[in-house]
Amino acid sequence: QVSLVESGGGLVQVGGSLRLSCAASGRTFPSWTMGWFRQAPGKEREFVATITWNDGSTYYADSVKGRFTISRDNAKNTVYLQMNSLKPEDTAVYYCAAAGGTLPLTTSNEYDYWGQGTQVTVSS
Repeated sequence: QVSLVESGGGLVQVGGSLRLSCAASGRTFPSWTMGWFRQAPGKEREFVATITWNDGSTYYADSVKGRFTISRDNAKNTVYLQMNSLKPEDTAVYYCAAAGGTLPLTTSNEYDYWGQGTQVTVSS
């Protein structure tokens, strides 16, 4: 079993920044793919960013490209999402997800483990 715990969410003004963290514990795979997704009220969960554990390959949704950066600290089993130039439409619950493997993954059904989510609210 794998446990994912997100932190770092909160209330921020338009144009501000937040950094989300996701700490993983429990069973480990030789290689991981980690992802961030978000879900706004009344909307489906959507992909935000992904990173592979072995070589750090990243991929982003077009809506966040150039503003968000995903990174990982292998020693701490932690993945981060640095969010800059935040917009009201970034308001959502942000979820961390994990899957065993070596490829970037962009759809939620490819992930096996999920965190509980952290709320991000961007006020205008």
